[in-house]
Amino acid sequence: MGITLVVLLGLQLAGVLVLNDWGEEAFRQLVVERLVNQSPMALVGLVLMYLSSRLEDDSENRTPVLWAVCVISGLLAVVLTASLPVAFGGDNLMQQQTDQQMASKKGQLEMARQQSKDPALLQQLIKQAEASGQVPASASVAQKTQAARAFVDRQLEQLEQQYKQSVQTAQVSLNQRRFGGTGGAIVLIIAFTILCLGSVL
Repeated sequence: MGITLVVLLGLQLAGVLVLNDWGEEAFRQLVVERLVNQSPMALVGLVLMYLSSRLEDDSENRTPVLWAVCVISGLLAVVLTASLPVAFGGDNLMQQQTDQQMASKKGQLEMARQQSKDPALLQQLIKQAEASGQVPASASVAQKTQAARAFVDRQLEQLEQQYKQSVQTAQVSLNQRRFGGTGGAIVLIIAFTILCLGSVL
């Protein structure tokens, strides 16, 4: 049963590795992501193999199953360690892309704030409101201006809310990648190393 989970990890990786496009950053990130996401399954399989071997033979002898657990665990620990630079690079790349996107959105928001102060914009909105019947023709200039200003303020408030939501969403995505991806890889390296050593010591 345990070896089945290890084989499934190999099949998942094989499905990506057949593309063999190591020159592309996106491919390298995909391989690391698949490796980290599927390695817990292999860890469970190796633990099951370790426990079943210990229960069947409680002597000090190292069975072939334990040696297999040692070799596979050690290999996965090495591969995950080798993948850390790629994972860190992906984190930095995602941070840079997020910073650029947020800077662009913030720039758009600041531009909208500046445009909202333009008297010509208010006059244009007043004319549109009059043409569509949203503002009574009998309304005073002050009332029309107030209505136009209220409309602009509502639009700005919506843009600010959208910007804040974008920042929060981007931060959550970054944290998930850092803690669930890179952080998870480090935890798995430790677990595989302990299992490797525990199966032969």
